[in-house]
Amino acid sequence: MSKIFVPPIKIQGIKTKLVSWIIENVEFPEGRWVEPFMGSGVVGFNFGAKNALFCDSNPHLINFYQSIKKGEITPAVAKAFLEREGQILTEKGQKHYYYIRERFNKENQPLDFLFLNRSCFNGMIRFNSKLKFNVPFGHKPFRFSKAYVTKITNQIRWVEARIHLNKWDFKCQSFKVTLSNLSKNDFVYCDPPYIGRHVDYFDSWDEKDELSLHDLLLNSKVKFILSTWDTNKYRSNEFLNTVWSDCHKINKTHFYHLGGKEKNRNEMLEALVLNYQPFVETAKPTQQSAMQLKLF
Repeated sequence: MSKIFVPPIKIQGIKTKLVSWIIENVEFPEGRWVEPFMGSGVVGFNFGAKNALFCDSNPHLINFYQSIKKGEITPAVAKAFLEREGQILTEKGQKHYYYIRERFNKENQPLDFLFLNRSCFNGMIRFNSKLKFNVPFGHKPFRFSKAYVTKITNQIRWVEARIHLNKWDFKCQSFKVTLSNLSKNDFVYCDPPYIGRHVDYFDSWDEKDELSLHDLLLNSKVKFILSTWDTNKYRSNEFLNTVWSDCHKINKTHFYHLGGKEKNRNEMLEALVLNYQPFVETAKPTQQSAMQLKLF
């Protein structure tokens, strides 16, 4: 497919390099595209269905895109905000970052969320159990250069145009609510929190959630694709052979770069779980992937 659009909100584990592979396996019945776990939205945004429902349990993520849809956040508004706050960040460094973080945790303004997402450590989105943003400063006081602000505003312009062109709705609700209100022609793309993550975050995920997700998807009778992890160099996802054993599975090797050091370059065998026969079987490692494998 053509060039992949990268959304304005960055999220760790974003599927940018997997979008084409995922979309190649979509069997879309011309109904709604539904995402119970919107996250970055990169897959659904690039698929570009005329009718789509993007949901997430994170109210700040949904509020950001609702603000674009309502016209409260425009490229011009975001540009002026980032230029102003970026200049103060250049002058005051981490002091201003923590001021914005404290303000955001009190007032929950979507532009503050964008600022924190683009200046925090490693571009992470992490909230504690009380839904307070707790990622430290990224140690880049000159973060919002003219070119970087232009890049972000262009990303907002892209998604703004597609929101206005299509019928895209954004709702803050649990995956259980979303999957309990499907129509027969809907297509569901799921990218839930990877099981085995830390459990002290607001969006922690455990075996009970995994089982509930499986049952809701299978009982819905709609076609779906679920993204998850299969194996890495430390362990394997046992639920693929138990909970999801009644579905089809295909794999692709992927690399996550969580930091500038080579030791933080982690290989992951990604998996797609489908309730129908996939169109593209397990992807073979690319030449680039094979070269990266030698780094371990």
